[in-house]
Amino acid sequence: MQDRRVTPEDATISAELYQKGTTQLETEIRILEVWLAELNETSRDNPFSLAARKSYGDMLQSRKDLLKSLQKHRQSAT
Repeated sequence: MQDRRVTPEDATISAELYQKGTTQLETEIRILEVWLAELNETSRDNPFSLAARKSYGDMLQSRKDLLKSLQKHRQSAT
């Protein structure tokens, strides 16, 4: 069986896909930032708020990392 996986060096992203991915990540980042700001206005001792803050904070960091990685990949490809 032939290995059809693309190595990072061979990966290319079309301009359209890059734009869609960037737009999606930026939208998700803005939404998560709003949610976190709203959660910061809630009681600090509420276990559900604490869990949500942790979860949304992790998601936000993940989206930011993905966006940064996508931008780096795009820059190195041009």
